[in-house]
Amino acid sequence: MEEKACDMLIVGGGPAGYTAALYGARAGLSVLVIEKLAPGGQMGTTDMVDNYPGFPEGINGFDLAMKMKAGAERFGAQTVSAEVTALELAGPLKIAHTAKTAYPARTVVLAMGAHPRELGLPNERALRGKGVSYCATCDGMFYRGKSVAVIGGGETAVADALYLARLCERVTLIHRRDKLRAPVSQQKALEHTGKVGFLWDSQAVEFLADTRLTGLRVRNKKSGEEQALSCAGVFLAVGQVPDTDLLKGQVDLDGSGYVLAGEDTRTSLPGVFAAGDLRKKPLRQIVTAAADGAAAAQAAGEFLEE
Repeated sequence: MEEKACDMLIVGGGPAGYTAALYGARAGLSVLVIEKLAPGGQMGTTDMVDNYPGFPEGINGFDLAMKMKAGAERFGAQTVSAEVTALELAGPLKIAHTAKTAYPARTVVLAMGAHPRELGLPNERALRGKGVSYCATCDGMFYRGKSVAVIGGGETAVADALYLARLCERVTLIHRRDKLRAPVSQQKALEHTGKVGFLWDSQAVEFLADTRLTGLRVRNKKSGEEQALSCAGVFLAVGQVPDTDLLKGQVDLDGSGYVLAGEDTRTSLPGVFAAGDLRKKPLRQIVTAAADGAAAAQAAGEFLEE
């Protein structure tokens, strides 16, 4: 190997990765974080984080990411800016390959996260954080008293609409079919909120905007008729895609590609741990990713002692 084996290698420098790095380095382990982009992952692209404890006025996502990185590096964790192109996880010595270097490690924490599934409309990415959101619990407060839309028809879309109905003046749920995929009890709850309306058999075809989102152009799939829906924000709830392509055939994944690992973050491979949004779990937030990171570092330390 070109590099000396470290105690714990972390793939991904988001809140899960850097919390694992902090806890691992503080416990005396040699820790290396490999991050392909800037620190923070999705968090790093968020303009304002209002629901992470300890910041009563909120904090910019990139600033929070840099603080997490600095906290881990204070105790000796190191960071490499590179993209992991392959992983060898089965043996007693784990190896992460990048374009130039192979990094061996005694344990690995998988913290690559997940990314929201996009609609693929032309100006979607440009409007992210300017009216287009993928997380109602993260960004709903910014739309208090305003009209918003939710796109989707599954459990997440229903939960988002219910959550937003407590904050917003009006919520319109847009679904491409004529009924929701959520349980009957949740459908009935939605029908009786008084704040939630439905556009069935419909899909968004255009985001309307000036400097920020002002509305949506929606097309009825059966009639072909289009209408402009005025709203200050739109929340996309059409699924997430875990960044686990490198793990296929190595660790156990569920049908959607999420890593199967319990609250102790142990995967199906000894010495390999999964933390953050790529782990199968009921809630994906910065605070739950950080909790996973702490658990992963603890489990890695115990594995090394064993």
